This record gives sequence, structure tokens and C-alpha cells, in this order.
Amino acid sequence: MPRKKFRGHHHDQMLLLPPDLNEWLPENHLARFISDVVDGLDTSAITEPYERELRGYPPYHPVMLLKVLISAYCSGIFSSRKIAAACVDVVAFRWLSANQCPDFRTISDFRKRHLHVFKELFLQVLKIAQNAGMVKMGHVALDGTKIRANASKHKAMSYGRMKQAEQRLRQEIAEMVREAERTDRREDAMYGDARGDELPEELARRQSRLAKIQEAMAALEAEAKARVEAEQRQSGGPDDDDDKRDDGEGPSGGQPCHGRKERAVKALPKDKAQRNFTDPESRIMPSKDGFVQAYNVQSVVDETYQIIVATEVNNSPNDAGVLRRLVEMTEQNTGQVPMKLSADAGYYAQDDVTWLEERGVDPYIATGRQKHGEVPVCPRGRIPKSYTPKQRMARKLMTKRGRAVYAKRKVIVEPVYGHIKACMGFTRFSLRGLTKVRGEWCLVAMCHNLLKVFRYGWPRLATL
Repeated sequence: MPRKKFRGHHHDQMLLLPPDLNEWLPENHLARFISDVVDGLDTSAITEPYERELRGYPPYHPVMLLKVLISAYCSGIFSSRKIAAACVDVVAFRWLSANQCPDFRTISDFRKRHLHVFKELFLQVLKIAQNAGMVKMGHVALDGTKIRANASKHKAMSYGRMKQAEQRLRQEIAEMVREAERTDRREDAMYGDARGDELPEELARRQSRLAKIQEAMAALEAEAKARVEAEQRQSGGPDDDDDKRDDGEGPSGGQPCHGRKERAVKALPKDKAQRNFTDPESRIMPSKDGFVQAYNVQSVVDETYQIIVATEVNNSPNDAGVLRRLVEMTEQNTGQVPMKLSADAGYYAQDDVTWLEERGVDPYIATGRQKHGEVPVCPRGRIPKSYTPKQRMARKLMTKRGRAVYAKRKVIVEPVYGHIKACMGFTRFSLRGLTKVRGEWCLVAMCHNLLKVFRYGWPRLATL
């Protein structure tokens, strides 16, 4: 009876011809697309610093590292160690790296060194999407989401707790110093002259903890002082009468009224103001998962193919005050003003609505929350003249056309965050600090746009 034959799998089989890396991947693979796109980008801002340095052993080519990094973020790999492992284990990464294996420190240093360049690369990829006809600017939607910081919320402490901890640590340190002095006196009496100048380990730990708490308190106090000074500048500054009272010219019998002292007290942060010791620039923010240590990501997304046309990161828990900046950024990035803009109630401000209308943008911004399942009654007739701008906007969204336009908001911008978090797997920043986080988010937004172009726009680009 004939025996079944199997394909050979001999690991020690010698190759008669050298392998061709181009045979490792199909023609329509994502890695090939990323390589072609990066080769067409202006990467001089990345390559020039290496070209100016002539000393040392030849480094890995920065364009190769950029291709590997972009491919990793598109594939949901964000750890530098996992990216380095993929350059060994994953065929697509071995193809992109030309069978080279950069270590994790090289990848990590490359990412941190060029964070400032990712915003420019994001704009270049956006231009590619525009050239492919994937950005129409007919209807854009603005929304935000919370992305976890690279820090635990349990490493945060409120200003009130800081004051209590500072007092407790001072008492503990003072008691430990007194105990050390008593011990020195006992040992001197028992053993004679002894050094006794070594700092106890517990004392050093408490002093370092106290130093960190005092540093965080000083930062919170500086933020509160800056906020009060900004409010005073907006309101025209402190009254002259306060200055006179500070100089001893108070109205009650020449007794000075401590106006400046009262303002200094007001400049102190609230007891609930918090600061994280791991990433001081991140904040505790409400999210669907409860309160998390996070940053607030804001994005403007085009309706046609869900391309991100403008984006930024801040550390404010709410969405107020960012609409104008994002719209101006959209116009600057695309060279066009959107025809319609929709946003939820967190962005509504009467001045911003007027500003949008003056720029020729038709705004659809909710003025309040709507209960789930509630269907508003469609208004009829002319708009009453007594209506305020906010009432006019609310009435506009209650009309049949207004409901239809505003309903598109959740299918324009919310799937973008769903794709980034669920499909790409980006739910937490790898870096710390607002500047680094902004650079990393530009890389993530660029990869999102690249994936959109790869799936829908690559055939269009081939014909251009």
C-alpha cells in the first residue's frame, strides 16, 4: 500500500540561490503600501540630523526605521520591545527592515527624537488623501475622546491630601531626627566617640516623598496663581481702591484692608485639585470606563471617508473653548473652509456659533442633552423674533433637515475613535508629558489616515 507523501520541511536545507525579499509579500500588502508612501514623503527633517553627523559607526537608515514604526502603529504594536521582536518574527517587518533587526532602544530613541516631525508627516499624508479625492469638506464633525495616560490614577494626590501628608511627614521626620539624636547620645555614653552621621533609610525615603509632595504643591499653586492673574487681566485688573487700601488708606479709620492678601488666598488651588506624580501634565477625567488618568483628544473628521483633517491633544477634562482653534487648524491644513460642522453640546458657545456663521460655516451644534429614545417635535412656522441665538440653534436641530444633518455626526467622527481604539488597539499613550503625547497622537492620526487611503484610495492614487 503506497504511503502518503508530505512536503519537506528540513531546517538545514541549503538555498541554492540567495532569497529575494520581494517574494516574501504579495503585491497588495500593507507593508508595500507604507513603503511606497514613505518613499514619497519629504523626510528631510528626519534624515538631515543623521547626515550632518559623520562620526561613529553607520546607523540604521532613518527612513527604514520610520517605515517600521508606522507599520507597527498601523498593526497595533506600540511597545518598542514588541516592535523589535516583530522585526525578527514577522515577515512584513523583516521585509520593511530589509532583514535588519534594530533593537528596542534604537526604536524607542528614534520615536522620541522625532516626535516633533510627526505633525508635518500627518499633514503630508492628509495631502495625499486630498489628492485621492477622499476629502470633500462638505460636512465635518468635531468630537473628543479620552485616551489613557501612561500613568495610574492611584499615583495622583489632591492638594488637600498633599497639605495633610506634608504636615504628617514633617512630624514623622522631626520625630525620627529626635530619636536619632537620643540614640546617638546613648551610644556615645556606651561606646564612646562614634560617627553617627549616616542618614537612616526611612528618613531618606520620607524626605524624598516630602520633596515630591512639596514640588507638586508648588506646581498647583503656580497654576492657580496664573489662572487668577488671567482672570484679572480679562476683567481689567484689580481695582485701584484695593491698592490704596493695601497702602494703609482704608476707609475704616485709616486701618489697612488686606486686599492683596485676600487675592493671594484666592490664588491658592482648591483642595480637590489633583496632580499625578508619574505624569504631572495628565489629568483625572470622566470617561465611559469611569474616572481615568488621561488626556483629551480632539479631532475634526471629514464625512466622505472619515479622514482626520485636524487634531490636537489637551489636558482639559471638558471640550469647551477648542472649536475655533480646531476650525482654524482645519482651514490651514486643507486650504478649505467646511460647509457644515456638527458637534455635541460640549462645544456650544454663542460667540463660537456667530463666529462660524461669519466664516460661512453652517453650524449644527447641540445646545443640551437629549434623552435616549426621545423624538423632538418638528417645529412649524417662522422663527419667533424673541428667540435667543441658543433657542434658534435648538429649533434648527429640531427640524427635519437639522435632525438629518446632526444624526450624521455620530457616524462621521465616533467610528474614527472606535477604529483607533478597537481595531488599531491604541487605548493608552506610551509616552508621558503633553508635548510627547501630542507627537505620538499625530503619529496615530497619520496611521489612521494611511489605513483609510490604503483601503479606499490606493487605486485612485495609482491613476494619478
